[in-house]
Amino acid sequence: LRTVQQIQATSSAFAAILADGSVVSWGDFGNGGDSSDVQGQLKKVQQIQATSNAFAAILADGSLVTWGDPKAGGDSSQVQEKLKNVQEVQA
Repeated sequence: LRTVQQIQATSSAFAAILADGSVVSWGDFGNGGDSSDVQGQLKKVQQIQATSNAFAAILADGSLVTWGDPKAGGDSSQVQEKLKNVQEVQA
């Protein structure tokens, strides 16, 4: 991995923001290591936060993308319309 800007970890996966704002993740698929379902949305990522088994990424436009174990916050589809102009996320 080159030009890593930030890295976060769940209990068994990692996610890194690269210099171009894209994200690469690896590790246990069910705990955030597989971001393929949201990879198309992970552009211009500003920040990543991790729970025990999921990740949340804030994009430059203030939207939030989540992936990983739905029980640990990896599925934000129920509240996606409310996740606008996000400035910070904490786990």
